[in-house]
Amino acid sequence: MKSFAPPLEFFRILEDHRPLAGLPALQSGESGQVRKEAATAESCKCRGSGSPPHRSFFTLSTSFPMTRFFSRCLPSLIAAGFPLVVSFPAPAAQDPSPPPSPWESPVSVPIRDAVSLEAGYGYHTEMERISFSRSWGTRWFSDQTWALSGYWDASVGRWTPHAASGGNHEVNDYGITPVFRYAPTTPSGDCIPFLEAGVGVHYLSQHDLYAGHDMTTYFQFGDHIGAGLTLGPQHDWDVMMRLQHLSNAGIQNPNPGINFLQLRVSHWF
Repeated sequence: MKSFAPPLEFFRILEDHRPLAGLPALQSGESGQVRKEAATAESCKCRGSGSPPHRSFFTLSTSFPMTRFFSRCLPSLIAAGFPLVVSFPAPAAQDPSPPPSPWESPVSVPIRDAVSLEAGYGYHTEMERISFSRSWGTRWFSDQTWALSGYWDASVGRWTPHAASGGNHEVNDYGITPVFRYAPTTPSGDCIPFLEAGVGVHYLSQHDLYAGHDMTTYFQFGDHIGAGLTLGPQHDWDVMMRLQHLSNAGIQNPNPGINFLQLRVSHWF
């Protein structure tokens, strides 16, 4: 940016327009014509004490030094200051596009498969299940301390009611569930915590479990939450506790549902 330097004419005009001294009072014997010439003169010599003569507004406005100063200097001042205006740096343009969402830029990770065994109990009913899983090969929020990933889980299970009310029926359970897992982005050590949750669909071979507990429909929704540990130097073993709920979500009544507290052990390869 250029520095401002006043034009030379600025100093010259200041020198030529120093303030004028006031005219003395009219002396005896001084004619009116002399007074008129003295009143309109641009410079004078002070001839003693007295009051300055009265001037009209028009006379002051045309003879006042600063008025003539600005009328002559203003174009030069504008010309000198114009480069300052045009050379002033413009603000940096901002990118209007929003930052990318973590969901729009997932990170690819190796796909792994697993076999799992589950055992649980709830509502006078024991359950056992075997599951086959395949990871999605995708991870979100990889720039954070914990990241989100997931896997598909296909299962086959068996329920065995032991209700004292009688009418117990064994039930086969077939299900498929997408599962989200939340775990440290950069695992270290042989013991890594994780959280997971999933909602899937199940088909039951029998909806009447025992007397007084009829689940009404063969089709059921199954959702679960769980917490566990990934173990081993290769991070290939999972041990977790899960709480699972199954019901038909009100498709048909009655809809008592059933809850299981489960222990699950998985091996990834």
